[in-house]
Amino acid sequence: MANEAGVERKRRALMNSMTTTMRRIELLVDQETEALRSRSEIDLKDTNNRKSQALLELGLAARALEGGVLDEDIAERLRGLRGKLERNQAMLQLHLEAVREVATIVADTIRDRDWDGTYSEHLGSGGAQR
Repeated sequence: MANEAGVERKRRALMNSMTTTMRRIELLVDQETEALRSRSEIDLKDTNNRKSQALLELGLAARALEGGVLDEDIAERLRGLRGKLERNQAMLQLHLEAVREVATIVADTIRDRDWDGTYSEHLGSGGAQR
């Protein structure tokens, strides 16, 4: 009986740890998503590091519970977190696509500005093309 109580205490502690970690992840993801949406300044490297650390902690807690039954509120919170992460991923994808587009425009502008027509479009066999 004492062993069962110990197992239950450990399970509760892990559930509490998961809940705390999920709250932290939700806050980080919400802040990042809102900053991207509103085009506010954000340190993406720092945010990504903190999200990665929190997700690692969540994974460790979940592994420790492996084989156990999740409380319905934890399962529901995980589903909500998944939705937030999907929305965050979509915003990050838009941000990345915009950065790529701007980088392409800048690279093309530099290349076009520096190219003075001295060389032909095709330099012959073994030559590079513009």
